[in-house]
Amino acid sequence: MGDLCITDITVHLVNWPLRMKRRHGVGDIDVSMPGVILRIDTDGGITGWGEAAPWAVFTGTAEGNATAIARYLRPVLIGADPMRVASLLRAMDKAVTGHTEAKAAVEMALLDITGKRLGTPVWQLLGGCHRARVPLSVSIANPDFEEDLDFARGVIASHGVNIFKVKTGFTSHAEDMRRLSRLREVLPADADIRIDYNQGLDPWDAIRQLREMESFNPTFIEQPVKRHQRAAMAEITRALDTPIMADESVFDPIDAIELVRDRFADLVSVKIMKSGGIFRAREVAGIAEAAGITAYGGTMFEGGLAIAAGLHLVAATPNIALGAEFYTSTFVMGVEILRTPIRIEAGETIVPTGPGLGVEVDEDAVRRISIPLAG
Repeated sequence: MGDLCITDITVHLVNWPLRMKRRHGVGDIDVSMPGVILRIDTDGGITGWGEAAPWAVFTGTAEGNATAIARYLRPVLIGADPMRVASLLRAMDKAVTGHTEAKAAVEMALLDITGKRLGTPVWQLLGGCHRARVPLSVSIANPDFEEDLDFARGVIASHGVNIFKVKTGFTSHAEDMRRLSRLREVLPADADIRIDYNQGLDPWDAIRQLREMESFNPTFIEQPVKRHQRAAMAEITRALDTPIMADESVFDPIDAIELVRDRFADLVSVKIMKSGGIFRAREVAGIAEAAGITAYGGTMFEGGLAIAAGLHLVAATPNIALGAEFYTSTFVMGVEILRTPIRIEAGETIVPTGPGLGVEVDEDAVRRISIPLAG
């Protein structure tokens, strides 16, 4: 088996239409969401696909990530062996700083090629499949709460979903309490409820409000204050009985080391897009595991490619044990770019088993949502 060589890279700046509005403590999403779809071709006829799912208020912009791939990462990749993934990740870090979503998309495509060449799923390249099904968490984040209640009833009936993460912090505390109370009335008695503030609280009043939220018995409370307010996070973590999860406060392995050192949260949300790919995300999960900090599988607003990559990550990483929010490609994105959508059965997302990412891209669908990159 000879070496492969990357011959071409195609970058699609896309605009995803959305089926529903989303409101978070850090910002709102209305009718569409920009993203990037990446195709890498090789001289052996094997093609790899990747996806970048940035959010301007969280990680970066789609335009910036598309440009980073086309202008700075492309010269590193053209002519290289796509199976030398670790070396190429280092080369990309030297070529451009940041742009974690762009690097995640490239890594995704490289692993897709490698798995296809070897005839094995990406999770096998990562050490094997620890779990073939991942408990699915669905977020309650529609500014129209009654629509979200109908949505929750629907996914319970159609897909057996039993884990719901409620977005809070974008309205008054009294309204958040009312929404949680109403949700507890509507959901089954055994429903697993989590709460996510997305940095929406001010530290001075956070502990009082969160203690009242504990009356709803949430499994965890995620990122109550701003990402850099780690001392406040630590105080909250010590003050509450409910586990506190860090999301925006932990992007990369360095952040994870500081989490372990300062113990400013009990749990951590691991995301491919935050960390810069599957390997960096596994480093975050591994550092956390060494300190007894359990991880959760988080996402951005992701289509099927990124969700598939996340499933391979969670399948092969035992410490990501609190389920994952792999629902956006099924319920939020208005266009399906996979020929066979991600499967959800009995409240669990099914890990792909085919070579590479184990999914096939509908290139016509990608072209339909592609938009010009200005400038």
